Amino acid sequence: MQHSPLNAFRRFGWGVQQDLSYTCVHDAIEAQCLQRAEAPAMEYMGTTWSYGRLNLYATHLAIQLRTQGIRPGDRVGIFMQRGFAMVVSILAVLKLGAAYVPQDAGVAPAPMLRQVMDSASIRVVLTTNAFAGKLNLAAGEMAVDVDAHCEATLPEVSWTKPQVSDSDLCYVLYTSGTTGQPNGVMVTHRNVCNIIHTAPGNLGMAPGQRVGQILNIGFDMAAWEILGCLSHGATLVMRGKDILETVSRVNVLIATPSILARLDPQACPELQTIALAGEPCPRPLAELWAHRCAFYNGCGPTEVTIVNTLARFHAADAVLSIGTPTPNNTVYVLDEEQQPCAIGEIGEMWAGGDCVSAGYIGNPALTAERYRPDPFLGGYRNMFRTRDLVRWTPEGQLEHFGRVDDQVKVRGFRVELDAVSTILERSPGCQRAVTLKANDQDLVAFVTPASVDTTAAQSQVRQALQYYCVPSLVLALDELPITARGKVDKQALQALALPHLAAQKARAGALA
Repeated sequence: MQHSPLNAFRRFGWGVQQDLSYTCVHDAIEAQCLQRAEAPAMEYMGTTWSYGRLNLYATHLAIQLRTQGIRPGDRVGIFMQRGFAMVVSILAVLKLGAAYVPQDAGVAPAPMLRQVMDSASIRVVLTTNAFAGKLNLAAGEMAVDVDAHCEATLPEVSWTKPQVSDSDLCYVLYTSGTTGQPNGVMVTHRNVCNIIHTAPGNLGMAPGQRVGQILNIGFDMAAWEILGCLSHGATLVMRGKDILETVSRVNVLIATPSILARLDPQACPELQTIALAGEPCPRPLAELWAHRCAFYNGCGPTEVTIVNTLARFHAADAVLSIGTPTPNNTVYVLDEEQQPCAIGEIGEMWAGGDCVSAGYIGNPALTAERYRPDPFLGGYRNMFRTRDLVRWTPEGQLEHFGRVDDQVKVRGFRVELDAVSTILERSPGCQRAVTLKANDQDLVAFVTPASVDTTAAQSQVRQALQYYCVPSLVLALDELPITARGKVDKQALQALALPHLAAQKARAGALA
């Protein structure tokens, strides 16, 4: 096969090398607390906390946790929903040199919380009174009601914080994994600082800026919102039930395409910067918002620390790319033999550099499968198989073509589901499309809004792709259902599609 020239492979695949202002997350936040004690750190439900107050309550909680035996290197559960207690808990755990393990206790079922505690060896859970009864604690485990802590009147206090290095864990984030079993990804301080303290990942966050906190605490992009905002002295604006009400008042928004698609640009006059990741972004959505603010599109699973590629998109750009490697990171487009693909050839994205996390907690076999020694950087470095299908453009941007997991076989032919969705999104008036495999013979697709001509959309695919790529059924919806983490709920769509497909086949059979 034809391989890319080594100079292009390195020129495109190596991000810029950049020193970090901080290599431990809490050091950056504590610096803001000292320099800007009276400045607003966070807002929630009409109330504001200053950086000084945040630091005071986090320090008191850290001291309390230390008396309960929490030491550097331990893991502490944060099982709650957004609010002041959530942010205080995160900072307190980091001050101790421990790693926080976040779960949205309002969404995660009790067996899931138990599984996380066992997997991460959690002895102490920070929670609120509303969820304490949901925890099935074993002997030697305890829950701390942080809401009560945040309501107390606390005096100034001094303490000696432990030494923490950039290789220590910052958080352990659980993903569903390809098997459906939760996998705990161990993310270090260096991993996190490398995205939030370099451009473009810092998103211009600074004192005076207001950053939205709209995402589920158990989603890795929530760390981008929370830790990024507080590390730069901006104000974290946490949403209630109404996302739009919050977004209408912020300057920086981090979201998934599914969440952004539900927002009206005209109702968000203060927005200056948007960063999207988590799932493929439709070009119509990117163009809509790129006309109004700085719009960044990125990619990267939890294992490579939120995003490992990111770039600003302009509406006139020929390609909606997922960007280029973020600083201190590398991207390799490799074939099945892990050899470099030619420029313009689709391959799998492997990620290297400072973004690569420390592996899966308690699962060395899976770690060895997905993390491999990096032959390009060498030394002790690892690279991670993202399972994203990409190719380099001649200009060195990465085009995204779905995931290996989204390649399915229908009628014996291999189909890339995201490729079908991309064609559907070219239909007049179509803002978003999702394609699923219904069975070995049929694809089903969903388009928004409900006014899209589904017959024309189906014809669009028929004209552009092979016959076996044409969905047997296209349904138009007002909006797509989303999960608690803000991504398209494909299980809900599958359940919606099957009866419609059965009815269509019944009608066809009756006419035959």
